[in-house]
Amino acid sequence: MIRAEPEPPIQQASVIPYQRRNGRFEFCLITTRKGNWIFPKGIIDPGETLEQAATKEAWEEAGIGGRILPPPLGQYEYYKWGTTLIVTVLLMEVSQVADTWEENWRERQWVPADKAKTLVLRPELVELLNKAITRIEAV
Repeated sequence: MIRAEPEPPIQQASVIPYQRRNGRFEFCLITTRKGNWIFPKGIIDPGETLEQAATKEAWEEAGIGGRILPPPLGQYEYYKWGTTLIVTVLLMEVSQVADTWEENWRERQWVPADKAKTLVLRPELVELLNKAITRIEAV
C-alpha cells in the first residue's frame, strides 16, 4: 500500500486590528463567506515577511492599514483544503480606514472588546483577543 505524504502546513498571517475612539478601544471584525466574524488573515506568499502578509491581508480584506506592534500575540491552527493551516496573529494599531476595499463583499464592523468576544466563535481567537487587550492596556 502506498501512503501519501502529509501536506506541509500552510503558514498564514493575521492581525487583531484596533483603534482608540472616544476614550475606548474598538476592534475591527470582518465576515467570512459563511457570515462568521473573524479578524483579517491570509496566506504568507513566497518572499513576504509575516508583517508584510498581515498588513496586505488587513488592507485587502478589511480596508484598514496601520502599524504592526510586535511581537506576535500567538498562533492557532485549523484544518482546511486537506491540510493544516498555522496562523500567526499580530496586533495592529489602525490609522487608515478606507471607504471601499478589495474584498468589500465582507462586512466590517468596529466593536468594543466585550462585544468582539461574543461575536468571534473560535475560542483561540478570544484568547488572542484577551492577550491583545492586555498588551494595549499596558501601553
